[in-house]
Amino acid sequence: MAIAGNARKVFSILRKGIDVRSIGAHVRKPFRFLLCGDPALIAELRVLLLRGHEDDAIPLSAAACLETIRPDAPLVTNPQEVRAIVFLGRRGDLAGTDLGPLRVLRVPILALTVDPEAPASGPPSVPKGGDVGEYVVSSIARDHLRGRFFPHLVECASGAEIAVGRNLPSLRDTVAAKLTRDAANTALKVALASAVVDHVPVIGLVLGAFASAGDMVAITGIQVMLMLHIEAAYGRDPDLQRTWQLLPVIGGGFGWRTLARELVGFVPVAGIAIKGAIAYAGTIVVGEGVTFLHEHGHTMTKGQATALYERTKNDALRFTRELLGRLRK
Repeated sequence: MAIAGNARKVFSILRKGIDVRSIGAHVRKPFRFLLCGDPALIAELRVLLLRGHEDDAIPLSAAACLETIRPDAPLVTNPQEVRAIVFLGRRGDLAGTDLGPLRVLRVPILALTVDPEAPASGPPSVPKGGDVGEYVVSSIARDHLRGRFFPHLVECASGAEIAVGRNLPSLRDTVAAKLTRDAANTALKVALASAVVDHVPVIGLVLGAFASAGDMVAITGIQVMLMLHIEAAYGRDPDLQRTWQLLPVIGGGFGWRTLARELVGFVPVAGIAIKGAIAYAGTIVVGEGVTFLHEHGHTMTKGQATALYERTKNDALRFTRELLGRLRK
């Protein structure tokens, strides 16, 4: 009950400061992916990316986000909106095609090669603007593209991820994963900054209590905005009332932050890492919990959420300890 009371107080503060209208601007942010290469494969990818709209009715605005061009003479509508080029081909097509004319657009070129006999592969990071990265898959299927191709395609549209999810349903879980990771990293930084203030002589005595209260509001704000962003990517308009109803997904976060604050007091150095780890893991649970709800129509079981939280907490602890080690040096 105490956790629920804290949640209501913090939510009341957040409700006054959250501008849901700003999310609408993200939903409408223009972006464009250019498709070229094998016409049959282009058609398959278009169908896959656009599948999943409500009532199977594809909005014209969504279809316009995928523009087909010729690799040798690209005529592009609104080139400033282009985030990536996807060249589709089969074994040997990439080597036999001159992509030089596409490089002038200075956006990443993702070459998607379909080869049922070759092992799946792809570059470890997104190609730089004008560079080509080849992704080999056995077929144009969601499960085969979710390894590296989909995450890198979404990464190319950084800043317009919510619009990508809204228009291209097959990318929604990938968009949600990126939004969750970004929010968790922000929550980690907020928690670490607050924990460091607690341990600086004099400053910690004066500001420690304010930092501890402030980080609860800040991190919860990050998590609430994450929920609204993921819901927007899944086609829902921002609704704080519905977010309030989903707060049980977040509720445990207040307990995690209380535990973190106690650990910071008892274990000064390690506690900083623990506080950051708990903020990070709690945000991951929120993001993946909301994504799970949209993907499956029901919330995670307690066991699934606990396993997810422990895994992400341990990952964050390892990261923050390495970071603190570098800072000491």
